[in-house]
Amino acid sequence: MRICIHRGAHQIGGSCVELEAQGKRLLVDLGLPLDAKENSPDLLPTVPGLIEPSDDLLGVVISHGHQDHYQLLAHVRPDLPVAMGAAGRRILEAASPWMRDPVVPSAGPVLEDRTAFVWGPFTITPYLVDHSAYDGYALLIEADGRKVFYSGDFRGHGRTPWRFQRILEEPPSGVDVLLMEGSSLGRLGMDETFDTEAELEGNMIQAFKATEGLALVCASAQNIDRMVTLFRAAKRSRRKLIIDLYSALILEATCNPGIPQSHWDGVGLYVPDYQMKQIRRNKRSELLDRHKGHRVFPGQLAKIAPHSVLLFRTIHQKDLEAQGALEGARIFYSLWEGYLKQESGMELQAWAEASNVPLEPLHTSGHARPADLKRFAEALNPRVVVPIHTFLPEAYDQIFPRIEWHRDGDLWIA
Repeated sequence: MRICIHRGAHQIGGSCVELEAQGKRLLVDLGLPLDAKENSPDLLPTVPGLIEPSDDLLGVVISHGHQDHYQLLAHVRPDLPVAMGAAGRRILEAASPWMRDPVVPSAGPVLEDRTAFVWGPFTITPYLVDHSAYDGYALLIEADGRKVFYSGDFRGHGRTPWRFQRILEEPPSGVDVLLMEGSSLGRLGMDETFDTEAELEGNMIQAFKATEGLALVCASAQNIDRMVTLFRAAKRSRRKLIIDLYSALILEATCNPGIPQSHWDGVGLYVPDYQMKQIRRNKRSELLDRHKGHRVFPGQLAKIAPHSVLLFRTIHQKDLEAQGALEGARIFYSLWEGYLKQESGMELQAWAEASNVPLEPLHTSGHARPADLKRFAEALNPRVVVPIHTFLPEAYDQIFPRIEWHRDGDLWIA
């Protein structure tokens, strides 16, 4: 089996790995680089079969639904098979009408926890992981008598830490190559930890209770763990969680009865004017009809502000200003702080300052701390560890044994 990391050997984001065996090829992830100014087809790796048909390219396996792992699918031929988790696919489908560069993956194999399937010469076994993307997987890929384990993105401090623990206790045996993410390297020391989602919930409760007006939380609706944390924190601080229609559709797409929904007590639906215009323009009123049971209207915003938590996006700004709903409000930024250095983040900070609304971080990482990365690698005990999804591949030999470095574009044998 031959391997090529097209992107990711020296950076976080834009992940793409090609595997070849017996004249057939497979891609694992096809992500948009985090530093890309736009989603351009020019960013596609040079892989035959992405644009024009090629009999030897079987398809793409998407480990999880984060844009830096799937977003370049927007530019591939529409009949290219895509394998991913069923819930992850539903979430992308639910999000597509609201996205600038929508991705609706074409049909392909369904990833299920520890359920192996054969695709050409490859046997693929998905391992469900604890991560900030719902329905995310690590992947064991076998061919030509070799075993490659792709860690994808994972952590051990989310709302499902038992998934991480299960991999430690029941790892695959005989792994030759571990393609290992290292997002936290350089951000955290070996003895340092990230807050757990449960600890973040406690921090949110304190923050919401200390807020006189509306608690505005910047978070991704596709971070389902965070939506659970947010709902629980709102409820425990005696506030109602207010979501928009896009978020309601994402939560619905999980098909998980344990995930907060628009019809739950303690959840309200507010549809910003921008979304209402989208609904009318696209003639999608049926989307609103099935989620309108707990509708909140513009004239109610100021009155309910002291008793509410709003899942906040920039499309809410004009509505909140027009309704005078920002008195005593605070913004809690529950996303990667690196986004605040990008244009959209700087615009948000400028708006918050102009509106006299304090903005503060309230977040925890979707990636494993260095100590958990080490435990993961020790449990799998591969022949070699190959860095991927990291800015510091040179730091791997301080944590892991048997490191083998490869540059983007190199073709090598597993």
